[in-house]
Formats: sequence, structure tokens, C-alpha cells
Amino acid sequence: MIRDVSRDEIPECVQLIRRSHQTVADEFGFTKENAPGYVAFATDENRLIWHMDYEHRLMFLDEENGEIRGYCSLLLKPDGECELSNLSVAPEHRHRGIGTELLRHSVRTAREHHCGIMRLSIVEENVVLRRWYERNGAIHTGTEKFGFFPFTCGYMIIQL
Repeated sequence: MIRDVSRDEIPECVQLIRRSHQTVADEFGFTKENAPGYVAFATDENRLIWHMDYEHRLMFLDEENGEIRGYCSLLLKPDGECELSNLSVAPEHRHRGIGTELLRHSVRTAREHHCGIMRLSIVEENVVLRRWYERNGAIHTGTEKFGFFPFTCGYMIIQL
């Protein structure tokens, strides 16, 4: 079941995000030393509290029998666009449609808030993830290489 995140669930969401993105870090060789800003290392309670309290991000989780299996957040912008962030599924719950349901829920929510475009970013080298987003309606719009990351940032949009 997908529902809004409550403040007291933030610590558990942080752990889920970190565990989920650590598998990508392991696969591509990202470490705290070579990519300290990567989500697996940079996400903490203060960041999610900032997202909730100051950016007013909509934060969703997927749970079953009290266990949080997935998470994502949606930043609504005043220009009719929104940004999907930290779509995460616990490694032991992958390939069960949880990420797809979180994405669909986010798209429906964005439409309800009259957003026309949803933006998201990925590790460009993660071809499997890029193809998954494309199968789910995302269009690749470009890349950017930053010196502080050992990977290329890929950008995608979903037309709403």
C-alpha cells in the first residue's frame, strides 16, 4: 500500500534509501570518498526533514504488514513542473512492481497538482535503470558530467 510518510518514519526511510542506492554504489564502484554527495552516502535524517519541512516535498512510501518496502518524494514547483527524487525499493523487494507503483502514484499525484512535466535524474551509466524509466514513459533529455561525481548525471522527463 502506498501512503504519505509521517515524520516519525523518516529514520526508517533514510535507511531504506541508503540500502537501496548502496547496491548501485557497489555495482559501479562509488564510495564515500569518490562520491560523498551520492544519495547512498548523503541521505540522512536532516536532509529528509529539510525536504519535508522546508521544501514541502510530498513523500510516499510503500508498505506491507508494517514493513516499508519503497520510498520516493515529489517536489512540486510553481512553474507547473515537479521533480521525482529518491525512488527507492529495498533490494529484497525488487522485481515485484513496487517501483512501478510508486512511479505511477507519483505521476497521478503530479497530475492532480496540475504539473505538466515530471523531471528526474539517474546515474547515466545505469543502463538498466534508464531502460526501466523509458518503459515507464520517461524520455531522456541529456547528460551532464560533474567533477565531484565519478559518474555522469542523466536527465529524463515524463510528460504529464
